[in-house]
Amino acid sequence: MTMAGALKNIRVLDLSRVLAGPWAGQTLGDLGAEIIKIERPGAGDDTRAWGPPFVQDDNGNSTGESAYYMCANRNKQSVAVDITRPEGQHIVRELAARCDVLIENFKTGGLAQYGLDYESLSRLNPRLVYCSVTGFGHDGPYAHRAGYDFLIQGMGGLMSVTGKPDGEPGGGPVKVGVALTDILTGLYASTAILAALQAREHTGRGQHIDLALLDVQVACLANQGMNYLYGGKVPGRMGNGHPNTVPYQDFQTADGYMILAIGNDGQFARFAHAVGRPQWAQDARFMTNTARLAHRVELVALIRELTVNKTTKDWIALLEQHAVPCGPINTVRDVFEDPQVRARGMQRSMRHPQAGDVPIVASPIRLSDTPVDYRLAPPQLGQHTDEVLARHLQMDEQQLKHLRNMGVLA
Repeated sequence: MTMAGALKNIRVLDLSRVLAGPWAGQTLGDLGAEIIKIERPGAGDDTRAWGPPFVQDDNGNSTGESAYYMCANRNKQSVAVDITRPEGQHIVRELAARCDVLIENFKTGGLAQYGLDYESLSRLNPRLVYCSVTGFGHDGPYAHRAGYDFLIQGMGGLMSVTGKPDGEPGGGPVKVGVALTDILTGLYASTAILAALQAREHTGRGQHIDLALLDVQVACLANQGMNYLYGGKVPGRMGNGHPNTVPYQDFQTADGYMILAIGNDGQFARFAHAVGRPQWAQDARFMTNTARLAHRVELVALIRELTVNKTTKDWIALLEQHAVPCGPINTVRDVFEDPQVRARGMQRSMRHPQAGDVPIVASPIRLSDTPVDYRLAPPQLGQHTDEVLARHLQMDEQQLKHLRNMGVLA
């Protein structure tokens, strides 16, 4: 027997938009939290307009939600309220007083002018966990700059180690194909929020979380950052090669490419035997990973001479028999047709109020007792305004109509 969502008693006020903040909110919503998404009347989250493609109804008309918006906003209720108006600010303050968490990604100091900053709201609700997501954090010389994923991938070093080396065909810096810094920041934000909620159980107090995209990207340099700090050598772009293990990259086959991801000497020995070159496992140049790193160019050239002689499918079938880590380079279509991805249920559908069943990418979180729950499709702008304000602030139809006539609500 399963329980309700792990965070079923947590209520989150989400004032964020685009990706990092909404990703954190969606993660908490998937885990059972109630998410109230505050949006601008008439426009809403910027990403609603980031199409095509757009969600379409049965007649082929756009419903106003882009596929981009759909990726980060399920399990939320949309409340369209103008926070530039005093009446709208009052509504948000009253909701914040009844929430456990607030997520925002305005520029540093941007919400203070509305009385919606941490200092103001924590006086109203001392138990509030207030998570601010900015490009550069709330202090330091860049604190007031706007931050965007692409910009941070460059400034945070990721693009200096992504792509082919300078001087090679196609060489130069390359960003990752998804807004990875935003997504990682969203995941760090959800982790920090959960930690602050746990701390509140002991202290009785909420706290402010200051989360910066640049900090996250620097932290996520991981082994590349530590290689520099310990070795003093600035890492560069290596294409698909790995700085710390060989062979760990793509290789051309008779009909495309495959990946070899050999991470230890035992795997390399099995690989050498599988491809009919057992002598490689006894060659002093290749016996250990340290030796293979020193002789990377020679070994990669030898492997490339071999891999072009079979198809990707044939190589994978052979190498998997010898427990050698390998795989294809799938297109996005291939990904969703992959039998493992299908078996894990990574594509689901949810009911949209205009478009019927719409596809979504599932959460990767698997909990045995409190599983992820897909309750609400990404909402239309203002879809839940009346419902949320009536339930939480006891507003009646006359009050809602009055605020809507004033342009405070939509």
